[in-house]
Amino acid sequence: MQNKGNFDFIYNPIKEKMRELVTPITYTTYIEKLTAVDIDGRFIVLETPTEVFAKYITGTLAEKMREAIIKANVGVSDFRLKVEGSEGYAYNAPTEEYAAAPTNLDKKFTFDSFVVGKNNEFVYAAALSVADDPAGTYNPLFIYGGTGLGKTHLMQAIANKIVAEKPELKVIYVTCETFVNEIIDTMFTGRGPDAREKSIKLRSYYRSCDVLIIDDIQFIENKKAVQEEFFHTFNELVARGKQIVISSDHPPKELTTLEERLRTRFSGGLLFDILPPDFETKVAILKRKAFEKKCIVPEDVLTFLAQNSGDDVRTLEGRLTKVIFASKLHEEPISVSLARNALSEAVSENGKEELNENAVLNAVTAYYHISKTELTGKSKKKEIVIPRQICCYLMCELLSLPLISIGKVLGGRDHTTILYSRDKVDDMCRVNDKIAKEVDDIKNIILKK
Repeated sequence: MQNKGNFDFIYNPIKEKMRELVTPITYTTYIEKLTAVDIDGRFIVLETPTEVFAKYITGTLAEKMREAIIKANVGVSDFRLKVEGSEGYAYNAPTEEYAAAPTNLDKKFTFDSFVVGKNNEFVYAAALSVADDPAGTYNPLFIYGGTGLGKTHLMQAIANKIVAEKPELKVIYVTCETFVNEIIDTMFTGRGPDAREKSIKLRSYYRSCDVLIIDDIQFIENKKAVQEEFFHTFNELVARGKQIVISSDHPPKELTTLEERLRTRFSGGLLFDILPPDFETKVAILKRKAFEKKCIVPEDVLTFLAQNSGDDVRTLEGRLTKVIFASKLHEEPISVSLARNALSEAVSENGKEELNENAVLNAVTAYYHISKTELTGKSKKKEIVIPRQICCYLMCELLSLPLISIGKVLGGRDHTTILYSRDKVDDMCRVNDKIAKEVDDIKNIILKK
């Protein structure tokens, strides 16, 4: 241990924040009596004169102490407490970071793999600027646009680039749905010291980062308690000069059920929209996706696929995936004729089952031995939820349908739920061989009918 008093330059700002959080008598009785005696990684080690003081601080003031530490922004994020003259700690905060919100980055989402066109060149430049110089120019950066236009790709590209080039920075990428679920869990699941401890850890986790990237912020609409927590997290990070990047399906002014103070703060940064790609950009995207899939696709087929494909890049990729799969299934070279047949109502001879949403529903329900009512209902059982998510995924991959239409087929679910299910299964297929095999089996059932 270092001599007492050597770390006052760190503890004094914390004390000033504590003065704002506790009563004058509590401050005089307890906070002023603490001495900073060491710095251990992200912890400041405080010494108290008696065990009675230690118990009171640990049981009553620990949450406020952590809050003061974060607000003081002095390079530490938690504290440890020891009684004067003792060797061990009276309070020893865990050394591990809060792990309930993993970064969950997809390494394929990079700036190099993002296809730039007239529809997105400005937002691409802004995102690249943020990745090169976090909190330098554009803070917060707010990206908005329709589903499947590349928002998530850019958000994760920012995170991937910062993680690779600036490993000393703490980067958090999280979907808003995950953020909402975490906040709700800490607010409404349990009481007592453990619940408070969990809440503080979560708050500290988000407020101690250098870069916060949160996808699909529209999920916090109509959730007052979550908006309150995010408002304070947002203010804390901006005040400390930390970078925030947010995406949404609409600009702030159209998020009408969001609190005005949040809309104002979002609008106070730099707003960029991603527009639907033009025809040339669609062809370029298809070329890139074909390259990633290690498949040679003739130019005339790319042109054919780009025509009448809608605005969703995911739908565009789904059309390409369907053609490549049909080529492998029938052992035929990729051609316009094959593509046309693959995208038509039937994939093989007349009399076979039509390739539509009912074909996918029938295949999934038969494979998992469940009813259509169960699949499209509201059951949260794992044995129903996973087939339902796989059904969403297959409809997105095999059918040229808008997400809203798929949602209607699956019990009136909104497009964000379909988007989440599709991405969830996509992630599971990469790490879970059993799920990947089940998805391939059902694909074969559908396309061979």
